[in-house]
Amino acid sequence: MSSRLRYLPLGGLGEVGINMWALEWEGKVVVVDAGLMFPQEDMLGIDLVLPDISYLLHGGREVLGIFLTHGHEDHIGGLPFALKKLNVPVYGTRLTLGLLKPKLKEHRILRESDLREVRVGDSVQLGPFRVETISVCHSIPDAVALAIDTPVGRVVYTSDFKLDPAPPDGLPTDMARFRRLGDEGVLLLLSDSTNAEREGRSGSERDLHAPFEKIFTEAPARIVVANFASNIHRIQHLVRMATQFGRRVAVVGRSLRENFRTARELGFLDVPDGVTVPLADVDRIPPSKLLLLTAGSQGEPMSALTRFAAQRHPFLNVRKDDWVVISARPIPGNERMVHQTVNNLYRHGARVFYSEVGNVHVTGHAQRGELREMLDAVRPRFFIPVHGEYRQLLLHSELAKEAGLPADHVVVVEDGETVELDAESMTRGEKIGTGLVYVDGLGVGDVEQVVLRDRRHLAEDGILVVTLTLDRDTGALRAGPDLISRGVIEPEL
Repeated sequence: MSSRLRYLPLGGLGEVGINMWALEWEGKVVVVDAGLMFPQEDMLGIDLVLPDISYLLHGGREVLGIFLTHGHEDHIGGLPFALKKLNVPVYGTRLTLGLLKPKLKEHRILRESDLREVRVGDSVQLGPFRVETISVCHSIPDAVALAIDTPVGRVVYTSDFKLDPAPPDGLPTDMARFRRLGDEGVLLLLSDSTNAEREGRSGSERDLHAPFEKIFTEAPARIVVANFASNIHRIQHLVRMATQFGRRVAVVGRSLRENFRTARELGFLDVPDGVTVPLADVDRIPPSKLLLLTAGSQGEPMSALTRFAAQRHPFLNVRKDDWVVISARPIPGNERMVHQTVNNLYRHGARVFYSEVGNVHVTGHAQRGELREMLDAVRPRFFIPVHGEYRQLLLHSELAKEAGLPADHVVVVEDGETVELDAESMTRGEKIGTGLVYVDGLGVGDVEQVVLRDRRHLAEDGILVVTLTLDRDTGALRAGPDLISRGVIEPEL
């Protein structure tokens, strides 16, 4: 076993989503986050994408626990799959664990899961690691960064964060704590690169009040707002607007309803009595008095908004005079699906507000001005950018050098490219086996890239041929059947 600290990126470095990484010291491992990624348009037949955790399962390593930083799908969505192979404690804040529990229940592993609640400022000792939680502002409440003390120094992980001057819950990113950590000395900083391409600062949730107020004032009929199902801050903002303008709120989509219920029960979503209305009763509400909250901001084929726009939803379909707001920015790779949804909404007479034509979204991720402020506060000896595609990681690394870090103290790595550290040095380690694990129905990991390639061929100009030999006189089967295919795997035949 290595006597140096090893950083293990398992997902989220080189793509947007499947955020998961670990630290290893002499065979002891602490894991941080376990996200998923929704399939891109060319991943035909795929339901979800997960990080590959095979490295954690072999080699005699002891996984001590998994820390979750917040409740977004790209940080917790893969955990039910991981826990079926890793029987370890899971640490998270109250809302994060609250959003996780329905997922574990759906996978029928909630009872045997060891969930341990932590609060902001708590510290947990796991073998050679001591993990402290730090308050950060993001688009969901109860989000934390981590400061992990190791035998060779402290590792600080910002997770997803922004520096909102007026956060919806009144809890800003705790920059005072980050500065104190910098004063005490930080070996390694891992920081969010999602918006490393964007100059300036991310803005505040309050910046949406004026454009939303204009929409609520002028909309002649129903208002439909599509949002990430776990963007609790945005949902709270919209509920307050609906209350102010006398509109009832109907929540559309299973994931959004589940998150809405959980956040409300745990006290993270303030919804006055009588504001919500069951989906079955929306036709009894005058259109000018109704707000529909829905998931599907990324154009997912089976999402509520996509079916609503295509007139395929079992209860609700788009109408002329609907005002539809897509309050999210497309994740890279989803642009075409989002635009198809917008096209369908326009075809049916709706008025549509989305990022290209209106100020209806603010990001939950720090931009370059805030990223620089974090670098200046923490002042790490070494720096690794995380969370993003390669260009975003590279641009963030250049920002770190501008902040004064020596070039050989900054490294850009992608999934599987390990880094080894001691108190004085950082070097690239061996590459470990990682990749994308595809969930196709009940199958996890059965589909590989060659199958996706064949499915694309089948969708475009493929074929499935069945050959068999019958007796001309009796009709009895003499040989076969044999199947020649492009685009399906053998168990599907």
